[in-house]
Amino acid sequence: MLMVRSVLFNLAFYANLIIQMVVLTPVYFLLPRKKAYRIPKNWARSNHWLMEKIVGTTFEIEGLENIPDGGCIFAPKHQSFWDTFALLPWQKDPVYILKRELTWIPLFGWYVMKQRMIPVNRGARGKVMVAVMERTKQEMDNGRQLIIYPEGTRRSPGAEPAYRYGIARIYRDIQVPVVPIAMHPGLFWPRRRSVRFPGHFKVRILPPIMPGLDPDTFFQELTARLEKASDDLLVETVAANPHLRLPPTAVNRLAQLRAETA
Repeated sequence: MLMVRSVLFNLAFYANLIIQMVVLTPVYFLLPRKKAYRIPKNWARSNHWLMEKIVGTTFEIEGLENIPDGGCIFAPKHQSFWDTFALLPWQKDPVYILKRELTWIPLFGWYVMKQRMIPVNRGARGKVMVAVMERTKQEMDNGRQLIIYPEGTRRSPGAEPAYRYGIARIYRDIQVPVVPIAMHPGLFWPRRRSVRFPGHFKVRILPPIMPGLDPDTFFQELTARLEKASDDLLVETVAANPHLRLPPTAVNRLAQLRAETA
């Protein structure tokens, strides 16, 4: 039944994406930008409904009161494709820095550009990156929320942390609060796998790190806060979902945490 539900969900998920994107395209492009954002946000909500009804996976969010007013940077752990859209309904006006190649995809790229996302050539250096940061600051000055995954790419739950220093440079240059977010959706929607697991997990939004720290101190603070919260959530999530098939990284990390507290 697990594989049947996973297949049904995956089919429903992609059908939901394609149908909504095609059917709602005229409405999306006629609406003003901020009002048009309701369509991707409602798409995210519909995915949550599909995941609950087909797979049996639910989640809750703790710490919404920690999101500051105005421009800020969200810094979530990144384990799953789920992370890329799941929090849209709770973000007022999010903006992403993304690969420019994504803007070339028909329909999807048009949706992205209407929301003034920030495309970048990942191999770019010098003046190009200066222009990207200037554009980012303009969007943040308009009260938008920038989403950055501090580890850059998806990592398995419990994996050794591999934070990239780029977020510290952005923190220094943009001068807005950074909101760390711990979560383990990768236990339920694993990366590079088609299986989806039932259960319940939490998204924990931590208090923001305010601007003004030097980049090195900020980087250490972000890493320490996120890893502590992630370890706590890993223990809680596994205890609440004893049926889960844990990846080796999670098994190893749990063993390390138990040894530390023994």
